[in-house]
Parts: sequence; C-alpha cells; structure tokens
Amino acid sequence: MTTTASTTAAPIADARALGLAHYAARGVLERVLALHGTTFQQQVTLRAAVTADAPQTPDDLVTQVRGSLKADPADIRATLDELLAKQLLVAEGTHLRPTDAGRELIGTVGAETAPITARIWGGIPAEDLTAAGRVLALVTERANAELAALAD
Repeated sequence: MTTTASTTAAPIADARALGLAHYAARGVLERVLALHGTTFQQQVTLRAAVTADAPQTPDDLVTQVRGSLKADPADIRATLDELLAKQLLVAEGTHLRPTDAGRELIGTVGAETAPITARIWGGIPAEDLTAAGRVLALVTERANAELAALAD
C-alpha cells in the first residue's frame, strides 16, 4: 500500500481571502452586537468616542469613522443621532462624549467577544501574524491611495 503526502498547498492571500476573513469575523461581532440592539457602525462610532483622549466634535467623529469604514458622512451623522437617541453619547456644547451606558456597552461587547477572539486567533504562530500584519498594512495603504485617487 502506497501513501502519498497531502498536496494541498497553503492558500495565497488575495482580495477574496481577505474579504472572506473580514466578513466571517464581522459576522461574529455583529451577532454579539445584535444581542445588545447595536449595529456594527454604531459600535465603531461609539468606540471612537470612548477611546478618544478628549470629547470629540461630530465632525471629528465623522472623519475618524469615515477613515475606518469608508462610509458616507451622512450615514455616519445618522449613526451619531442614533447613539444620542439611545443615550450612549451625549452632547456637551459642540462636543460629544460617551455616557456611562456607552462605555459600559463597549466594555460588555469587548468582554463577550474576547473568548471568541482568543479561539479565532489562538495558536497562530507569531511569525505568521507578523507577516499577515505587514501584508494587511500594505494592502490598506494601497487601497486608501486608490480611494483617494478615485475621489479626485
């Protein structure tokens, strides 16, 4: 009886692989967020406010979220209105700051996703994560440059 070694080659990173990984991970997060009646864009926007060193203006948050999600500014402003209506953000003059409920939500979601994240990322060799990080940073830089060129 003859045995043959597996001829399955390691997958090559490409746009499809990146997209599949992104949507799989985002799907996990969105399931957790749904338990709290929160959308992905609301969570990204609220996290930007929670992690800021100082209260942000609506324009500051729109700029930051747009840089991350490439979302339409009008959609981000609608998200800010939703977060204000849910009392997860509060207006103080011309600035917005997260409420205790907003900070608590970000903390709760982080705690609920931490074990899932550990299972997803656990056991991946450090050198693989370093190489993937370099590639993803380069892809992000190039894609951002292409978006900027398309906007001109």
